[in-house]
Amino acid sequence: MKREPQHGPPRARVFVSGCYDILHAGHVQFFREARALGDHLTVSFASSEVLWTHKARRSSLPDEHKRALLESLDVVDEVVLGEDPVDGLDFASHFRRLRPDILAVTEDDKYEDVKRTLCAEVGARYVRLPKTPPQFQPVSTSGLVKWIRAPLEAPLRVDFGGGWLDVPRFARAGAYIVNCAISPTVSLREWPYRHRAGLGGSGAWALLTGQDGVASELDLGVGWQDPAVIRETGLCVWRSGLRPSLEIKTDGSMLRGRLALLWTGEEHDTPGLADRSRDFDAIEAAGRAARDAVWARDLDGLARAVEISYAMQLAEGMDPLPEAPGAPARKYCGGGFGGYAVYLFPSAVDRDAFVADVADARAVEPFLRIE
Repeated sequence: MKREPQHGPPRARVFVSGCYDILHAGHVQFFREARALGDHLTVSFASSEVLWTHKARRSSLPDEHKRALLESLDVVDEVVLGEDPVDGLDFASHFRRLRPDILAVTEDDKYEDVKRTLCAEVGARYVRLPKTPPQFQPVSTSGLVKWIRAPLEAPLRVDFGGGWLDVPRFARAGAYIVNCAISPTVSLREWPYRHRAGLGGSGAWALLTGQDGVASELDLGVGWQDPAVIRETGLCVWRSGLRPSLEIKTDGSMLRGRLALLWTGEEHDTPGLADRSRDFDAIEAAGRAARDAVWARDLDGLARAVEISYAMQLAEGMDPLPEAPGAPARKYCGGGFGGYAVYLFPSAVDRDAFVADVADARAVEPFLRIE
């Protein structure tokens, strides 16, 4: 219910404005704190046209629905629709008409100068509300949109050659990274793989929770290949560099029935391995061989690239992996030293026999998301 009018001397009339595109608890807390400055609160929300023109996004709800939601809040006394074409001042015509006593804004207001000028025009006070401890976990409209758009499931990935050349400080012009998204997929509710496994789980988690996985991985000081291929899916060739640059993407059909994973019994720690010395010439050679094999759809060529990667890993001091009958190639996934190892087989019969005979082995398949 709306608040009853207070008796006695009038207090201030307060005005706030914003997009309020997806109404959340943080907005309600701001409205309450603004309303506490006076005894009447007017909320202006940006029209669908303003959102499209100045924010380059569609409104989450029709304007009349958004108005109804705002009007239903007991802390809000009046709702107006901001339609003026000036960025940051879509509410100006209502503000001049209503002549409120206070314009309340958040501490991170980006339009302070023009809003202070408008306040001076009508004799209103510009009040920045200090940040108070949130009553709920803070969210933003853009964060909510990312969460809503996040997929319900994501693949993990295996890599064949060129690993570490996706780390910006190790990048080499003309070098390549080759990897493949795999199924079974994972979700926030079900994760059918070991954790810290060298399969790009942090990249998948970022995708599932609506985050920028590439930025997250780079902030850790490691490379972008995990979130890049998990978001892209398929069997991919990437150019080495500061950011993901895709050269070719295939459906990975050449790998169907040919891939298996073996759990090595130890967890994998990529950030902890980033500063070890390694043979980057061998890594570059493996990446180029894998890239050429993808272009030629040559499984034997890909196996040779994997073996170059594996030889480099052994030279770093990694323990030899168990041999698998009929498997022409194997290597540790990711930076190695624990996690899963990927095995490449010439046929599904060989792969399935290996999985049936080895307790910690499992079959995986290339994954391609169909949009």
